[in-house]
Amino acid sequence: MSFAAIVSLVLIAVLVAALAAYLVWVVLILRHVVDTLGKVTFGVRAIAHRTEPVGPVVADINANLTAVAGALEGLVEGATAQPANVA
Repeated sequence: MSFAAIVSLVLIAVLVAALAAYLVWVVLILRHVVDTLGKVTFGVRAIAHRTEPVGPVVADINANLTAVAGALEGLVEGATAQPANVA
């Protein structure tokens, strides 16, 4: 084999080794990302579970506030319809 062929094979081996090392590094980063995403998903599910009872309570509060707003509008209309006695 000629010297150029040996150098070419060595360079190809170095290139393949560098690509393999880079791919191993990418795999390690992706495993870390998967682990972090698992923790985030767990946290979001825990938040969703704890805030689940809030929906019906908010609906009740909204219904009560609608009734209060209607009553206040009635009071404002009644106050503007009757002139105030100024002494």
